[in-house]
Amino acid sequence: MKVLIVGSGGREHAIAWAVAKSPKVDKIYCAPGNAGISELAECVPIGAMEFDKLTAFAKENEIGLTIIGMDDPLVGGVVDAFEKEGLRVFGPKKNAAIIEGSKAFSKDLMKKYNIPTAAYETFTNPNKAITYLETAKMPIVLKADGLALGKGVLICQNREEAIDGVKTLMLDKQFGTAGDTIVIEEFMTGREVSVLAFCDGKTIKCMTSAQDHKRAKDGDQGLNTGGMGTFSPSPFYTKEVEEFCEKYVYQPTIDAMAAEGRPFTGILFTGLMLTEDGPKVLEYNARFGDPEAQVVLPRMKNDMIEVMEACVDGRLSELTLEFEDNAAVCVVLASDGYPLAYEKGKVITGFENFKGKEGYYVFHAGTKKTEEGIVTNGGRVLGVTAKGADLKEARANAYKATEWIAFSNKYMRNDIGKAIDEA
Repeated sequence: MKVLIVGSGGREHAIAWAVAKSPKVDKIYCAPGNAGISELAECVPIGAMEFDKLTAFAKENEIGLTIIGMDDPLVGGVVDAFEKEGLRVFGPKKNAAIIEGSKAFSKDLMKKYNIPTAAYETFTNPNKAITYLETAKMPIVLKADGLALGKGVLICQNREEAIDGVKTLMLDKQFGTAGDTIVIEEFMTGREVSVLAFCDGKTIKCMTSAQDHKRAKDGDQGLNTGGMGTFSPSPFYTKEVEEFCEKYVYQPTIDAMAAEGRPFTGILFTGLMLTEDGPKVLEYNARFGDPEAQVVLPRMKNDMIEVMEACVDGRLSELTLEFEDNAAVCVVLASDGYPLAYEKGKVITGFENFKGKEGYYVFHAGTKKTEEGIVTNGGRVLGVTAKGADLKEARANAYKATEWIAFSNKYMRNDIGKAIDEA
């Protein structure tokens, strides 16, 4: 069959890599794609939000399955547009993707269905938010209600920071309309874990766990980013935690969405905080995490197309997900200055070092092909992933592999997976 992947980042490169392994697939397209994806797929110059062009392309090229990688088109209703044209598509419809598109919706859903999460209040009026903060316990967390490229969460250590945060989100509109409504929630402490799951509206099957590193600098300092690296599995996600979450988080979430008339089909990403009071939900996403996909998919044994088709057809319960008994670590190579100001167009060298090396991968995020060669074209440029027998070996392999790639303003965190040493 022919497959179309919608998106242009490291997540979509990892999806394309997994799809390319399926014997069911003989042709892959990606819209719009990137330099790395172009080695696996034919990239077509259609933007992720150009729904009419995407559906027309899928019809004209007899696409058997379209996979939506990104959050914006999902929240915008791209799946509805495809289904309206009778096209097979993997991802949640607009009324289900709201679980990521609105923090206020997801928090209200958790409250209504007793899914463990942090205490919170929602505000549409900045003055009322500031009044609330005058007596709130610090530190505290401010979240833009809408999509903000993974950067719309502010952890405020004191009242002054919190009030400035309200101004940043609601008055200065740093994230546009995403900050029209904000959620203010209690600050939770503990280990963070990300769990991705396939869903068919009724059944949920979880993948192996992962842990992302959001802050730009070593020691979890600096600004929030889209993710600077990740590892899988998390040693803190024990069998006991998994069983609790299956009983009180994952299936209850899918059941809640169905009960609300919003059946969820696609990838549900649950961000968890393992607190002293037990696991609690930090956030939901409606698609693969980036860079979580870059460590989870290389460890998955299943044919990804088989699993996705089972989700679309409502027969996920027939399948068992299988993962390799090993570990993977991804280190993001970024442009120095990310997530604020950074230069593009720097020539990247060293890709040949990954050729023929089993268990080593370089997933492109912000790259493009030019006459000079492949150049940087974003804040997060590449995700260097390596597997190992255990997390320590995978981490050592990943950092060794980062040395194989060079570009002039290359920047990375040097402590991805350092928590492994404390496990």
